[in-house]
Amino acid sequence: MPHAALAHPPRWLTAAQLHPAPATGIRDWLFDQGSLTRRLTALSDNAFSVAPLEEGWQSLRADECCALGIPAGSQGWVREVFLRGHGETWVFARSVAARQALEGSGLDLHQLGSRSLGELLFSDRAFERGAIEVTRYPAPLLPPDVRGERLWGRRSCFSRGDLKVLVAEIFLPALWRQAGIETV
Repeated sequence: MPHAALAHPPRWLTAAQLHPAPATGIRDWLFDQGSLTRRLTALSDNAFSVAPLEEGWQSLRADECCALGIPAGSQGWVREVFLRGHGETWVFARSVAARQALEGSGLDLHQLGSRSLGELLFSDRAFERGAIEVTRYPAPLLPPDVRGERLWGRRSCFSRGDLKVLVAEIFLPALWRQAGIETV
């Protein structure tokens, strides 16, 4: 999967670069500065869960290395999860951090299990959130069971000293249905 995806990396854009802008409801979710975990928990009436898919040390993608300010091909911790409401998969999330910065940072990502990384980042006041960027996420980068064309995704970098955690969230059709948002 990673090799096919490298031919078409995501093209991340700021709100100012995004043209045409998505519908208001979608834009509201994409550029919301608050915790996505809290928003999904509210939407699901507390029936929110995190389903870990994969985590471990990997070579990071070129667009991730660029966002983290590290050399292309650098190693990092990768965590991929599904964020679910009422057992339905609403969001695919991929979080990455450079190995060198993560080791010795005191942040133990492999201990998270089914807990939300977003909630951890938002509860630690030392982390500062960078600008939100959005893209139409390339289908080959998604897990096969949620693969879809032109799904909206967003990412932002959370920084604490030298440590940067890049969090990407791809919104799946089931979320838009639950939120009552037209995507056409």
